[in-house]
Amino acid sequence: MLIDYDHKQNVHTVQGAAATLSKVFSSNLPKSLLDVGCGTGTWLRAAADMGILSVVGVDGIVVADNQLHVPRSNVRQCDLTAPLYLGQRFDFALCLEVAEHLPESSAATLVSSLVFHSDNVLFSAACPGQPGQHHINCQWPGYWQHLFNNHGFVCDDSIRWQIWEDLRIEPWYRQNIFCARRDPLRAGEEARLRSVIHPELFEDLSRTLNAKAVDKQLQSISAGSMPLTWYLTVSMRAVFAKVARHA
Repeated sequence: MLIDYDHKQNVHTVQGAAATLSKVFSSNLPKSLLDVGCGTGTWLRAAADMGILSVVGVDGIVVADNQLHVPRSNVRQCDLTAPLYLGQRFDFALCLEVAEHLPESSAATLVSSLVFHSDNVLFSAACPGQPGQHHINCQWPGYWQHLFNNHGFVCDDSIRWQIWEDLRIEPWYRQNIFCARRDPLRAGEEARLRSVIHPELFEDLSRTLNAKAVDKQLQSISAGSMPLTWYLTVSMRAVFAKVARHA
């Protein structure tokens, strides 16, 4: 699937990735890590710098060599809307701000690909109204939690609150991130992940939602869907407004 996305328009830092992973792996450093939707490889670079021996990334877009933070041999191009089979499993898998770029019909497939490759997943995806390139399936964390639960995974967002005010980390990660781990006996019984907006994204989200509301209103007017009384009174309101302005 061809996705209209330009990595140059969104800067993701190795520093932010390192700050997050230092919290996630504070007590136990995995030996292998897979990043699904790795982009330019910032998280792979941070993982390798921490001492993780095997780091592999997959992405649906070919990134130029001069944009990659890791060797080309560490990254593979794959269609993320299709089932992913790499022929190996990993101690940990990442999928961060990727799922919103794929159609909703691929959501369950993406989660299946993640849990097939690891028993531990760090996940985040854009919430409804979150601005960005090619955002076509923005969902609250609870939507993704349900899909992970279906595979016997328990979800926990304690990492979100540990990094909530860390300015080194991009705000979309601080808002949406959570961990999922295989635990069939408890899956679905854990607390539901909360739908929250980070203060640093609130203004952008409000602007996006307001623009959508205005656009919907204009579409209703153009389609003649407004009540008849609205069309009968709007011209008189405009006349009065014009007179008042000149007065």
